[in-house]
Amino acid sequence: ANVEKTIFLGPEPINIPPSSPSLADLHIDVLTPDNWSLRTHIKSIFPTADLPRGTETWLILDGLNEGQRYEVRICWPAIQPTAFHLETHELPHVFDTPTLITSLYNYSMSRQFPLNAGNPQADTHSYHPSTSSSSSSVLFLRVSAAADYFTLNQTLMKTPEPVLADLILDPFVYNVLPRSLVPTVVYVVFVAAGSWVLATRV
Repeated sequence: ANVEKTIFLGPEPINIPPSSPSLADLHIDVLTPDNWSLRTHIKSIFPTADLPRGTETWLILDGLNEGQRYEVRICWPAIQPTAFHLETHELPHVFDTPTLITSLYNYSMSRQFPLNAGNPQADTHSYHPSTSSSSSSVLFLRVSAAADYFTLNQTLMKTPEPVLADLILDPFVYNVLPRSLVPTVVYVVFVAAGSWVLATRV
């Protein structure tokens, strides 16, 4: 599988009103340290003048800790060549930037309608961000997807198939090591220690 990732720090918590309109009204998927993975189909297109990085998918990264390091990875099959680009944005920056808020609005509107063949990302499996508290460390994640292949199949050249991808939010332990690698490191240390003990007894 192919992998693209971005590393960032949890931002300063901000006040998020629980009343409407709220982040939940966007109907976009959320990743948190407790709900850290999502398998979904991501729409892609060939780059255009208006969308040089392809289509844009938005998610919310919620429940972060200020100053803690995190990694977001996207993994997808090699049989679906796609150029992914991941960016995190603080909420005020998105709301104050016309191009970003327009992109977010367009994606949010596409999630309001029932699932159909032309809308593989309709709001069927999203869940609400934890906005019940008065403040939260939260970011927007923008995922750009551009088809990156050539085929004689004119249908695929005109309308690339959605890409099956896994999105993973991975907190760093003590800002040094991704949480997902801790079991591997523990195993390697255990094997190395065992090998050393056996070697000293020979």
